[in-house]
Amino acid sequence: MKKLKFIFLVFILTALHAAAQQKEKEEPKITTRILFIFDASQSMWANMAGERKISVAQRLLSQALDSLKGLENVDVALRVYGNRKDINQGAQDCEDTHLEVPFEDDNIDKIKHVLKSTQPKGTTLIARSLEATEGDFPACTTCRNVVILITDGIEACDGDPCAVSRALQLNGVILKPFIIGLGMGKEYDKYFRCIGEYYDASTPAAFKNILSVVISEALSTTTCQVNLLDVNQKPIETNVTMTFYDQHSREIKYNVIHTMNGSGNPDTISVDPIATYNIVVHTKPEMSKDNVRLKPGQHNIISIDAPQGSLYCKSNGNLSNQFNIKCIVRQSGKSAILNVQDFEKTEKYIVGEYDLEILTVPRIAATVQIAQSTTSKIEVPQPGKVSFTALGSGFAFIYQWVDGQLKLIYELNSEQPNETLYMLPGTYKIVYRSKIARRTMYSIEKEFKVESGKPCKVDLY
Repeated sequence: MKKLKFIFLVFILTALHAAAQQKEKEEPKITTRILFIFDASQSMWANMAGERKISVAQRLLSQALDSLKGLENVDVALRVYGNRKDINQGAQDCEDTHLEVPFEDDNIDKIKHVLKSTQPKGTTLIARSLEATEGDFPACTTCRNVVILITDGIEACDGDPCAVSRALQLNGVILKPFIIGLGMGKEYDKYFRCIGEYYDASTPAAFKNILSVVISEALSTTTCQVNLLDVNQKPIETNVTMTFYDQHSREIKYNVIHTMNGSGNPDTISVDPIATYNIVVHTKPEMSKDNVRLKPGQHNIISIDAPQGSLYCKSNGNLSNQFNIKCIVRQSGKSAILNVQDFEKTEKYIVGEYDLEILTVPRIAATVQIAQSTTSKIEVPQPGKVSFTALGSGFAFIYQWVDGQLKLIYELNSEQPNETLYMLPGTYKIVYRSKIARRTMYSIEKEFKVESGKPCKVDLY
């Protein structure tokens, strides 16, 4: 018995280990890659609180880099602009931007050494530096790319930093950049807003604090829950898919099924705090919320109106399982098809009024009101089984009297002499002409009656 228990324990532990390995294999770890773009233009010689800006930036960035040493799944690199070519007699080099230290293991000391030896010389070329970052990040499917730009000036060349930043984000190269302005003033927020998230550092202490905040935002784990609200603004709706799109690149960041946790509350998910999201809730019709920005390192609650009720379509009688009826669903007043629902099935819709077109013979038009947490039912009568028989192939059209006029409701297959239809109860008229009959007067006209659940035979001769 002890031996059996031991074997069973080994089996369980082996299974758990295999499951853990499989989960680890299925969920690869995400690496955050931070590229620092460092301003070494001539204006960095200016003073900030009695110390040169270049010295402040070198010292405090070096300290921040020390805090990143040894962190798993974090890589850093350094690009510097304006550090190699002097501005001479008004001439400036608008290509003076270089990846001084690429992404590689244990490179922080190398970055600090480059920072310490950097001397401000040239101009401010933000657009060209941002543009060059596309080649700075090696291809990686499990990486998120972050740019932190440290500058004390605006674009001095002919580039368009806004357009470059938008293009990089749109193509999924980088996330929204962080810009730290050294002694520039809050008024530059309007200038940098189109590029990324701007922070004004007016003193060395402010720069140190902002740098810490920015790095924390780049690395922090942020959570959110999506409250899907009913008509009473209670978060009770669930079990629908949600898609988080990056607002800039339109790339799908997360695609999940909304779930309630064990406590009956909307479940928590971990998300990237840097991106701005457009969230689509795939209800019928879809509900959405755009321009969603999250607070890094915190739990965020996102509320979206998604009140729902249900529609159940049913066919009466024993024959209902022998034919497949479809119901076209449209929002009232709209021509676009929202859904095609099968009969004997219940589906959810956003609270409101809907126009239905039931694909029976003849078709049924109806309007239904979907109310919160209730099921609206649509029932159709049991059809009758109608068999049409002709001596040969021909043209046959079925009509129904509607408001004193004949309305065409169905056309039989002209290539088949015999056909069977399930039709709703009622009185109908059929007009038939054989293909070999070349005179209009040879048309045959017959009236027939369909009763629920009963067979009906119509001879077309």
